[in-house]
Amino acid sequence: MARIRLLLVAVGLALAPAPGHAFESRVLESVVSVLPLWPGHQRGGQSRVPPGAAPEGTATAIRAGGYLVTALHVVARALEITVRLPDGREVPAELVGRDPPTDLAVLKVEADLPVLDDAPEPALGAPVCAVGNQFGLGLSVTCGVVSALHRSGTGFNAIEDFVQTDAAVNPGASGGPLVDAQGRLVGVLSAIFTKDADADIGINFAASVALVRRVVGDLIAHGRVIRARSGLRVADLELEMRARLVGARVVAVTPGGAAEQAGIEAGDVIVRVGARPVRKASDVTSAFQLYRPGDRVAVTVARGGAERSFELALPQ
Repeated sequence: MARIRLLLVAVGLALAPAPGHAFESRVLESVVSVLPLWPGHQRGGQSRVPPGAAPEGTATAIRAGGYLVTALHVVARALEITVRLPDGREVPAELVGRDPPTDLAVLKVEADLPVLDDAPEPALGAPVCAVGNQFGLGLSVTCGVVSALHRSGTGFNAIEDFVQTDAAVNPGASGGPLVDAQGRLVGVLSAIFTKDADADIGINFAASVALVRRVVGDLIAHGRVIRARSGLRVADLELEMRARLVGARVVAVTPGGAAEQAGIEAGDVIVRVGARPVRKASDVTSAFQLYRPGDRVAVTVARGGAERSFELALPQ
């Protein structure tokens, strides 16, 4: 038993990222603390309450020119927004756009921060670190692994494409980056599962970098997200179907819509969107959110005991 414990410790040490000067220069210089002024609060809390009692958060540089991404719930009620830069200066931030379905928002400041490279989709168990202004104490780094990919239907947001991690995340970290061992952006911290207390229990979620880029691009260009219409309405499989199939049942197709034109019918069971497997209805919604109007999307369905593939042309 002792040898097994030593082996597990050795494996954990081999996998764990090793933050240091290089990590600081690549990652911490790209992250800011968000200090919103909320109704009924002094900015940054009041003198007699613990740090973090008034809502604070985090934001991550996402595009050159001072563009930052954060979680919308950090700034949704803010009367004004200030951010603390990596060098300690506090500067005003402009709210460029918000997207309630994904709980993402874009801010802009008069400071050009370094932007992290995007990470490729990580493997399960891959080491990651979370950076955030946890409980309003200032930026800190916690590390863990990727616990799951493409989480959807958790109940936090209408549209979800979450990377799940056990890296410790607490209130105030929302909007901070989840990065891999090379300091590349895996996702943006968004939500934590808790019981009765607002404290970390090792089930934490970051919006995937693919979803973040999709939303941020539209918010900067248009001030809103322009979403593609698949023409599909789907539902989870009935209990008796789950012994035979895995996917999401097509309940209806919009007359003249992309799905109908491609040949998909009510009663089909969607098993893949692109290369992404579908296990439940929320997976279909999540997968289509990564595409833009005008894209062509391969959809695989189960029909009559066989799989068939169709290509949807998403309308402009």
